[in-house]
Amino acid sequence: MIQNPGFLLTVLAFVAVIGPLVFVHEMGHYLVGRWCGVKADAFSIGFGPELAAWVDRRGTRWRIAAFPLGGYVKFKGDMNAASQTDPGWLELSARERAESFPAKPLWQRAAIVAAGPAINFLFAILILAAFALIHGESRTPAIAGQVQPGSAAAAAGIVAGDRIVSLNGREMATFDDIRLYAQIRPGEPVAIVLERDGARRTQQGEIGSVEEKDGFGNSFRIGRLGIAPGEPVIEPVSLWRAPVVAVDRTSDIVRTMVETLGQIVGGGRSVKELGGPLKIAEVSGQAATLGVESFVFFMALISINLGFINLLPIPMLDGGHLLFYGLEAIQRRPVSPQVQEWAYRSGLALLLTVMMLVTFNDLSSFGLWERLSDLIG
Repeated sequence: MIQNPGFLLTVLAFVAVIGPLVFVHEMGHYLVGRWCGVKADAFSIGFGPELAAWVDRRGTRWRIAAFPLGGYVKFKGDMNAASQTDPGWLELSARERAESFPAKPLWQRAAIVAAGPAINFLFAILILAAFALIHGESRTPAIAGQVQPGSAAAAAGIVAGDRIVSLNGREMATFDDIRLYAQIRPGEPVAIVLERDGARRTQQGEIGSVEEKDGFGNSFRIGRLGIAPGEPVIEPVSLWRAPVVAVDRTSDIVRTMVETLGQIVGGGRSVKELGGPLKIAEVSGQAATLGVESFVFFMALISINLGFINLLPIPMLDGGHLLFYGLEAIQRRPVSPQVQEWAYRSGLALLLTVMMLVTFNDLSSFGLWERLSDLIG
């Protein structure tokens, strides 16, 4: 069992994770904005009351706020931190209009918005590339070294020595592919194509479901076939190949996120599995107690999460802006202000609802509601 970190360590670890990642994300917007000739009025890490602020020679106000749960870059021509266009930007002087965000071509506005999530992915890829250089790449063959008696694999007729070719049509190149595919699909039916003695055959089965507890005592279901790998194969990774390995790993993580989110939306998974800032803070503290490598790897995972979440087509997020730009490209004119206003209000309501839900889940995982129930009872 992982020891629970102290409160101070948890807070410091959370700030050490979220602060740099928010800075990296917003710096992506800022740098591409500068490259496109857009003036930034404000660059904020966090929301709420200012803790510190200064103005640089370009007139940008750099601020650190009290609540480090996000940030923003407010460009000239923006009405607010959500980057809604200020109707008054057309009344600015010609020089000021030229350096305003709304005045830029569509492709430049899209590039500025996309730069935030893109740099989050790049940040994670650099970390994962460094890990690949240091530790190598796992290339353990997708072969059942052992089959656990009574497991899902045994029920499906898999025996030791079988090579798993595909699961439900998805190719299994390594044993890690099997693990990644199975762990988010507990109890699901699966068509297994395997190779035995040079011949391929298809077996029908069901992925096993195992109840486990994480380092915080929370129970969750995980899918298992019940097979163990053979001799591990770790291949060294060259400098030129490390980014390729990192991109592959990032793609696997994003695909897992998409599939898990689809399961939640489709009802295959409980919304109780969604975690929020409090859970991230707790996991940050746990990762810090495991050492620098675990903490840095956790930062890479959260960076990928930030990039992915910000690309969701929800108004208020970068993905929502990109959706509007896509519509603008198709209809050859901007989306009407009325539609944008309605969409932003709806997006804000959705984000607030999700935030309340994940906070409720976080507090539930900490046992708060049970303690309150005991006190009331």
